[in-house]
Amino acid sequence: MIPRKGLTVTLAAPSLTPIPRAAGSFPLLGHSPHLARDTLAFLASLRDTGEPLIEITLQPGTRTLVVQDPALIQEMLTTLGPSLDKGRFFEKMGHLLGGDSVVTAAGRAHVRKRRQLQPAFHPPEIARYTDIMRTTTASAIAVWRPGQELDVRDVMVQLSLDILAQTVFGGSIEDTAFRDLRCDLSVVMNGVGARIMLPDWAERLPLPVNRRFNRARDAVRAQVSAAVADLQASGHESGDMLSMLLRARDVDTGQPLSGHEISSEILTLAVAGTETTASVLSWILYELARNAQVEAHVLAELDTVLAERPITFEDLPRLEYLNRVVTEALRLHHTGYLVTRRTTTATRLGRWTIPAGTELAYCQHALHRDPQLYPDPLRFDPDRWLDDARHPPKGAFLPFGVGKHQCIGDHYARTELVTAIATIVRTVRLELAQGQVVKPVARATVRPKTLQMVVRHRQAVPRRDAAYPGA
Repeated sequence: MIPRKGLTVTLAAPSLTPIPRAAGSFPLLGHSPHLARDTLAFLASLRDTGEPLIEITLQPGTRTLVVQDPALIQEMLTTLGPSLDKGRFFEKMGHLLGGDSVVTAAGRAHVRKRRQLQPAFHPPEIARYTDIMRTTTASAIAVWRPGQELDVRDVMVQLSLDILAQTVFGGSIEDTAFRDLRCDLSVVMNGVGARIMLPDWAERLPLPVNRRFNRARDAVRAQVSAAVADLQASGHESGDMLSMLLRARDVDTGQPLSGHEISSEILTLAVAGTETTASVLSWILYELARNAQVEAHVLAELDTVLAERPITFEDLPRLEYLNRVVTEALRLHHTGYLVTRRTTTATRLGRWTIPAGTELAYCQHALHRDPQLYPDPLRFDPDRWLDDARHPPKGAFLPFGVGKHQCIGDHYARTELVTAIATIVRTVRLELAQGQVVKPVARATVRPKTLQMVVRHRQAVPRRDAAYPGA
C-alpha cells in the first residue's frame, strides 16, 4: 500500500497487513493536542483518508486503532463484542466518576449490572415515565415569556435534569439540595469529556479545574448516597427508579446493590443520559427553526394524532414523522465522538490480527456524516428514513450502539425526546437569535457551542393546513 498524504505506515504485529498511522503525534502527548484543539475536525480528517483502520496515540505506550469501515464496526460490536473489554473511554469514565456502572463495566460485571437495572427500563416503567416527562416539560415552558432569549442547551440540560430527578428520585430531594445537585452535575458533565481525552497524569495536576471537578463529583455522590440512605431508613416505596434499584438483587448471589453501587449507577446515568438527551433536544429545536416545512409537518401530525389532548405513551409509535425527525437528528447531530473497546487477546478484525491490549475506537458523529453512506449528508432530511428509502448498511447508523453493550436507556431516551419536543412545539415557537453561528463542539458530548433562541407565541395551526407523510 502507498501511504496517503499525512500518514505513516506501521505494522500491527502479528498481522502482515499494514495499518496507517496518523501523522502529527507529539512526544508524550500523542495526538491528544489535536483532539483538544478541534476534536471533530481531527476525527473527520481521519475519515477523509478513506482508511478502514487508522492508528492514533492518546498517551504513551497505548495504541488506539480508529475503526472506520461500517462492516468492521459491526463486527467489532457484535461478533467480537463478548471478547472485548470496554476500553479507555469507559474505563476512565468509571474512574473519574468513582465507580463502575452498567455503562462502564465489562464482561460478567456488565451482564450482572444490566440484568439488575433492566426492569427499570421495561415498557410499563417507560409508560409511567412518559407522564412525568410531559408534565415536567410543560412546567419548564410555563415560565418562558414571548421575546425572551434562551440559552437553549442550558435550558435543555435543566429540563433533562428535572426529568431525571422526577423519574429517579420521585421529587424527594428538597429544592435547595436539588439546585446544588444540578450545579455540581453540570461541572462534572463539562469536565468528563476533556479528562477522558487527556493523558492520565493531566488529571492529577493540582490545577483549579481539577479540584473543582473532584469537589463537584464528590458532592454529587454524597447527595445520591444520602437519598439512598433516607429511602432505606424510611422503608417507603415511592415507585421511582431509586426504589427499583433498592429492590434489585444480584442474580448470582441474591444480594442487593450497595449504596455505593446505586450511587455509581445514578451518577453515570445523570452524566451520560442527561448530557446526551439535552444535546439532541437542542439540535432538534435548532433544525425545526431552520426548516419551516419540517416544523409544519411535525405540527400537522401532532394536530391529527393528538387533537387537543396531551401526548401519552400510546401515541409514541403513531407519531411516525416526529420519530423520523428524531432519527435524523441522531444521525446528523450524533453526540458520540469516540467510543472505545479493548482487545483482551490477539483478535482478528477483518483482515487484521490485532494484538491484545489494543484500544479500538469509532466515531459516530463522523460515521453518520460520511457522503459515501448518506447522500447529501449535511442536509436535515427526515424522509431519508422512510420505509422505501435507501437505508445505510449495518454498522453505518449507530444511534445507541449495537450488540451486548447497546445503550440500556435507548427507549427511555427516545421517549423523552419525542415527548419533550411534542410538548414544546405545540406551546411555543423558538426562533434563532440573529447574528449567531451555530457550530458543533465536542465536550462531554457533541453539542452546540452556542445556541440562543427567542421565544414566540405559537399561533394556532388550522387542522390539516399542512400535510405530513401518512396523513
